[in-house]
Amino acid sequence: MADVNKTNLKNTAGILSKDASVVLVKTEWNVGIVDELEKRCAEKLRELGVKKIIIITVPGAIEIPFAIKNYWENSKKKKRPDAFIALACVIRGGTPHFEYVCKAVTDGTVQLNLMLPVPTIFGVLTVDNEEQAKERIGGRHGHKGEEAAITAIKMISLNQSFEK
Repeated sequence: MADVNKTNLKNTAGILSKDASVVLVKTEWNVGIVDELEKRCAEKLRELGVKKIIIITVPGAIEIPFAIKNYWENSKKKKRPDAFIALACVIRGGTPHFEYVCKAVTDGTVQLNLMLPVPTIFGVLTVDNEEQAKERIGGRHGHKGEEAAITAIKMISLNQSFEK
């Protein structure tokens, strides 16, 4: 089981070398959980110096990769973001639908990371129940929205280091 105390993710010293732009793509499903992911993610991004945060809402998790790909392709070169963050909460139900949705959004995120020149961060909760989701938005498993923001900033910094 992932444990927030077994990571150095919270170390954010000196990781942003320029004003950044980040696009958050979130779902309408499980809105209470996803809104909390978005809120803390955006707060942390601002705290870390991100000047431009754009929020896009899509119907479900499967639509996230489509929105990211099309946002990138339709953005003017000078206005393209430095990173994308996918935010969703998929809660297991009584059918195989959970597995299909989780696999589709995971595979889509991986494909985006291989296709785009900027990172797409996986801020998608895949949980068995709402209690597990709540544990991941400020409970004993930390705050996954905040962790997604920190990961985005670290990946932006890494990406910038390759350009030098």
